[in-house]
Amino acid sequence: MSETLLENSTIEVRETTATKPVLGFLGVGWIGRNRLEVIAEHGAAEVAYVADPTPENAAEALKSAPQAAEVASLEALLAQPALDAVVIATPSALHAAQSIQALEAGKAVFCQKPLGRNAAEVAAVVAAARTADKLLGVDLSYRHTAAMQRVYEVVQSGELGDIYAVELVFHNAYGPDKAWFFDPKLSGGGCVIDLGVHLVDLALWALNFPAVQHVSSALFAKGQPLTNPDEQVEDYATASIGLASGTHVQLSCSWNLPAGQEAIISATFYGTQGGVAFKNVNGSFYDFVADRYYGTHTERLSAPPDAWSGRAGAVWAERLARGETFAPEAEEFVRVAEVLDRIYGR
Repeated sequence: MSETLLENSTIEVRETTATKPVLGFLGVGWIGRNRLEVIAEHGAAEVAYVADPTPENAAEALKSAPQAAEVASLEALLAQPALDAVVIATPSALHAAQSIQALEAGKAVFCQKPLGRNAAEVAAVVAAARTADKLLGVDLSYRHTAAMQRVYEVVQSGELGDIYAVELVFHNAYGPDKAWFFDPKLSGGGCVIDLGVHLVDLALWALNFPAVQHVSSALFAKGQPLTNPDEQVEDYATASIGLASGTHVQLSCSWNLPAGQEAIISATFYGTQGGVAFKNVNGSFYDFVADRYYGTHTERLSAPPDAWSGRAGAVWAERLARGETFAPEAEEFVRVAEVLDRIYGR
């Protein structure tokens, strides 16, 4: 899933003689609507249907896709004979079941993270995609930033020598604004599954998914060690992840941390021949740089602007338009979920 980004921070939709795939969007709150707008803007697919239990959300989405039709539910989407794929942006507890339902109906799927609340749910979705032979995508959006693409290239080049340490940080000065995020039965966990999933994915992806040998963690809720994970979710977490390659990965993530700025986001790779980092600038959730480290010298490899929001969905839609079906790389989603399970002690 290391699709190379193109010049000027845009996605080029390649010319194809095939008919554009027809998409239905399930859940068009601000995230779902953004993905709809980006896919529509880049012309990778036809936005044909929207479904959302909140009429106002559907009405806003239809402003961006006036040619689309509103339908009442996932079942109504799947009943449309022209439908090729479903883009899912609903609460986390629904992701796995809705993805499986769509895949079993013969539709490709692009789903918001997390794909499931635990590794078993994620594995079930991947198995359904394999059986249906349909392209499965997950909105692991930071892979598709220009900055992380440059970091990936440096790591893959081997120029860092032996990579012995990776530091991952995602502190969000805010917290979720929906109650279900704080119910572990609905969310699957707190800041780790909400934010840490991105960082664990970036580290394993850049390092070619080496086996994970050991995981230890400490989880906190409101400043106290988390003692009842069935009833509470963590708002601060640290984890140490030892890889079979010999690399040590250190993760820290949080909600509502008094970090002095809106967000601190970074993935830094240290090797025997230097380092490279993906990081946000000035507390931004949207602006990222890639820096190459040589001792005390820093070389900037990538800087804003970069219109990356929604790019992962557009890349998936482009792959779908090229006729791609199930890709074994979907197993990567399971590998990441297994690490999260071990962080949670599951």
